[in-house]
Amino acid sequence: MKPLVRSTAIAVATLLALSACKGENKPVEVSSSKAEADKAATDKTGYPGLPTEKEQVSYTIGMAMGKQLSEIKDEVNVDTVVKALRTQMDGGKALVTDEQAQQIMQAFGQKMQAKQIAKMMEEGKANLEKGEKFLAENGKKQGVVTTASGLQYQVVTEGKGAKPGASDGVKVNYKGTLLDGTEFDSSYKRGEPAVLPLQGVIPGWAEGLQLMPVGAKYKFWIPSKLAYGEQAPPMIGPNQMLEFEVELLEIVKAPSGN
Repeated sequence: MKPLVRSTAIAVATLLALSACKGENKPVEVSSSKAEADKAATDKTGYPGLPTEKEQVSYTIGMAMGKQLSEIKDEVNVDTVVKALRTQMDGGKALVTDEQAQQIMQAFGQKMQAKQIAKMMEEGKANLEKGEKFLAENGKKQGVVTTASGLQYQVVTEGKGAKPGASDGVKVNYKGTLLDGTEFDSSYKRGEPAVLPLQGVIPGWAEGLQLMPVGAKYKFWIPSKLAYGEQAPPMIGPNQMLEFEVELLEIVKAPSGN
């Protein structure tokens, strides 16, 4: 959890810079002449409410800090954060030593890591159940074939060419979506086909593409065990069942190094 500790430290340091510009935690009365001057300055800079460079920089720093701290907003007390920031800026005596601060942040990092793992396990269980339920119903639909491994596919357009082997590479166009319809990858949006080795793709793809003749377009429904399982990228999530539309354009020599 070192990145968490590091980002939190940066966020805290930045909040100090922001708090220094605020002054005391009391309302400040602004004279009409001062308000008019600020408005005139704002009109020139184009940043409403931020008439000076110092305020613009301070606000921008605060925005960056807010984004970082928002990830752990339920774990921190902003007033206490500001208190520590001001103490450090004023050269006062801190309530904890640097060594104690490191121990606190290490324990906090471990706590946050445990929470993240628990959250992923809960999400993974829910995703697995949803995927299994979907596949059970989808497998009953006309035209959907379920293989011995659990992969499901449907022929959209049949091809007339050869079928790739396990050691081949393929040139394909494809679109991948989650169970809720969220699109997470698409060669169509990138504007060019992908060239991939079958030995380097997820098991569901490797199996499914070997069923396809060149020129074919298939739909795949890939259970999580044949996709990314629990170790899925964040954009996909643990134990997600994946749906793909795949067009097999060519069989090619597998890219070297795979």
